[in-house]
Amino acid sequence: MSDKPREYCGIYGIYNHPDAAVHTYYGLHALQHRGQESAGIVTSYFDDDKGRYSMPAYKDFGLVLNVFSKSKVFKKILRGKNAIGHNRYSTSGSSKNPANIQPFRVHYRNGNLAIGHNGNLSNAKQIRERFRKEGVLFQSTSDTELILHLISHSDKEDQMEQIMDALEQIEGAYCLVILTDDKLIAVRDPNGFRPLALGKVDGAYCVSSETCAFDINNAEYIRDVQPGEVIVIDKDADENNEPKSYFIPPQEGTGTSQCIFEYVYFSRPDSKIFGEMVDKIRRNLGKQLAKEHPLTDVVKNNTTGKKPVVISVPDSSNTAALGYASESNKLGNDCKYDIGLIRNHYVGRTFISPGQKSREQKVRTKFNPVRGVIEGRVVIIVDDSIVRGTTSRYLVDMIRECNPAEIHFLVSSPPIISPCYYGMDFPTPNELIANKFDRDIEKMAKEIGVDSLRYLSADGLVDAVKEANPSGHDYCTACFTGNYPVPVNFGVEKEENELV
Repeated sequence: MSDKPREYCGIYGIYNHPDAAVHTYYGLHALQHRGQESAGIVTSYFDDDKGRYSMPAYKDFGLVLNVFSKSKVFKKILRGKNAIGHNRYSTSGSSKNPANIQPFRVHYRNGNLAIGHNGNLSNAKQIRERFRKEGVLFQSTSDTELILHLISHSDKEDQMEQIMDALEQIEGAYCLVILTDDKLIAVRDPNGFRPLALGKVDGAYCVSSETCAFDINNAEYIRDVQPGEVIVIDKDADENNEPKSYFIPPQEGTGTSQCIFEYVYFSRPDSKIFGEMVDKIRRNLGKQLAKEHPLTDVVKNNTTGKKPVVISVPDSSNTAALGYASESNKLGNDCKYDIGLIRNHYVGRTFISPGQKSREQKVRTKFNPVRGVIEGRVVIIVDDSIVRGTTSRYLVDMIRECNPAEIHFLVSSPPIISPCYYGMDFPTPNELIANKFDRDIEKMAKEIGVDSLRYLSADGLVDAVKEANPSGHDYCTACFTGNYPVPVNFGVEKEENELV
């Protein structure tokens, strides 16, 4: 349906709240955009009847609302004041294997243990091969399971030392929520690829991939989990005492490399990630686009007698389009922002058209142009990214049917030239439109059927983000530049460990 890189995962956790599972359910609902393949929740409590800790789980394929459609799940199964939850889009391990649905839950010598993971381990292949030689049996094909094996195989006695021992052996992009019998542990990798935030509701600490999950639960955002930070929330963390923190040492020669695509496309605009609101960043990307590609350069000779109309491809590019129109008008280049494409929000990722099953038909089920906005006008389409270009072509074809005077396509990020190996599911390099046409912009414009095509520069992207969020942290731009901040295993297939 969507010609975009696929999301990775969303994680949520809460400690010492009487409605822990319900809060986690709402948190996952707010994070649904990060993964729609499966959802799961694990809770923890002391079972007085059995005289030991229990860790019930409930998970399945599908959207959060479908997986947790029965209220009795929360009353009879997911008991306890501590919980973690996970929405999955598979970047490692098959999406069809039920063993890969997270959170994972195990029992080992130090008690119960559950984990939810957002990201990819770049040294997973080496760790898996080591365990294979040691005769370890694997229950899943996800790299997340490797972390559990590293913990259980640690020669340390103390559980936190075992966890830290494991964390110091993994590399790549990861945020984790780990639930033990008496702790909730939140982890962000030393490079800080993925966003993770700490919050509080009703005196209980919670963590989430994005702050929109705090908002739905009326939780207070406290701060971001720092790159390399391991936050331990236990009975000692209360109104007067902040949770304990440990830090994973960074790899030598590497600094922070927060995923810049989170700001471009992935995160919700109402979330605060990496210390700043996504909406603010995207508006600034649109403004930078207007500075690099002024309307007078885009539209050479407007003979329509009407202002050019700026439209977005809803929803992820809405605020970038607003930023472009606002800055253009400020620069004296008159234009009008309007809603030129209507999105059908009731079409899910798993939609199957009963008749024609072409991508074009599926695009038409998701978007419809507004003829009155487009007809007879110069149309400026602003989108956040182009991957293969197929969806863009069908959108342009639909807009052409409304008889615009011209169509110009502006992108609030640079051309995507390289796959992501840090937790996004990208097409292969030769499927990317920028590589297919050797980054020839005129040929790419002809392919998607527009009068002109323009991209934000890589430097402009980073400058616009840092201007709006002067945090001092750096960003990963590997998908736009091919510069990978952490070594990766090129050529590793997502499903290479599947049996079928």
